Amino acid sequence: MRRIYFLVPDIAITKRIVDELLLARIDERHIHVVAKRGTELEDLPEANLLQRTDFIPAVERGLALGGSAGALAGLVALALPPASTVIAGGVLLASALAGAGVGAWAGGLIGVSTASSRIKQFEAAIEAGQLLVLADVPKSRVEDIEARIKAHLPTVEIEGTEPIIPAFP
Repeated sequence: MRRIYFLVPDIAITKRIVDELLLARIDERHIHVVAKRGTELEDLPEANLLQRTDFIPAVERGLALGGSAGALAGLVALALPPASTVIAGGVLLASALAGAGVGAWAGGLIGVSTASSRIKQFEAAIEAGQLLVLADVPKSRVEDIEARIKAHLPTVEIEGTEPIIPAFP
């Protein structure tokens, strides 16, 4: 899956883009609209916390760092003299899992309080009244969807795409 970003000047054109995406068989749950606080989106699918913040990337980083730190702590426990290999192996696994859990939790807390780094670059345009439409589409359909939107709405700015598949599956 890829996320396509469209910067749109007003609600009317945003509705047309959402309709065009729906006609292209993109599920509504894969369409998200970001607007200035207080903007009435009517029946448009508003972006939720997961799209507006860096929650998922922060959890991924916390999971990796915490798991690594836990595994390192387990290796240190393995090196201690009274530990047998059976017990030390369990300690290594338990400490890696505990570290990953704590890292994911801490990363999530940080990520939920941090605005999305990708959306942050559109902050000025959003505050000026423009809307940002995020559409998660299959990788094979990105060019088709972009061409379809440009054909029907040539004034819409396509701001690029990015993968939404997590770095750590």
